Amino acid sequence: MRRANPYTVSGVLVVLVAGCSSGSPAASTPTATIPTAIASAAPASAGPSAGPSAAPQSAVAAESNPPGDIPDNIAFVAYTNAAGRYRFTHPEGWAEKTHGSTVTFTDKLNGVQATVGTATTAPTTTTAKQQDVPELARNQAAFELRGITDASVPAGHGVRIVYRRNSAPDQVTGRQYRDEVERYELVANGREVIVELFGPVGADNVDAYHTMITSLKIL
Repeated sequence: MRRANPYTVSGVLVVLVAGCSSGSPAASTPTATIPTAIASAAPASAGPSAGPSAAPQSAVAAESNPPGDIPDNIAFVAYTNAAGRYRFTHPEGWAEKTHGSTVTFTDKLNGVQATVGTATTAPTTTTAKQQDVPELARNQAAFELRGITDASVPAGHGVRIVYRRNSAPDQVTGRQYRDEVERYELVANGREVIVELFGPVGADNVDAYHTMITSLKIL
């Protein structure tokens, strides 16, 4: 059941995270400030459809009844990335792929990716528009910016960028879905962690995204 976003966000409508939850919900975050938008600095990929050859694609149509909402009663388990010095919780049973300081958890059409960025001070909506949005546009398939806002969650401060992209083709059927991504670029103690939460446009993943992003700790 969809719930209202309990956070306030200061920012301007204009993507950690990646097609996330819906063409409607673009909110979810805790004790912090977060709006419906997009932003930030550092690795501008994350997620299955990233890649330099992706940009020329045309946007695929969003599903009218998207599959794959993350169940409200799913259990969450803790994960720590020693190389990246961060931790967060993710849905139990999701497939894990770790490469150094970057980790991706996926299940069906949903996923979360976390990686370490290069910023030492919190990004702003201005720097996100100038630096990150162009980079995302170059590297995400059929990139479409939905919004950029300031973000403040327990882990740190930064920006939240919401954008849409085409998913990577299914390895069996070749089918693609239209993803919505919530990308958080957060800095604490001079260190940046970028989290992208993604799923098909229209999926109701607000509660799960909220749980994951509010559990993040930058160590």
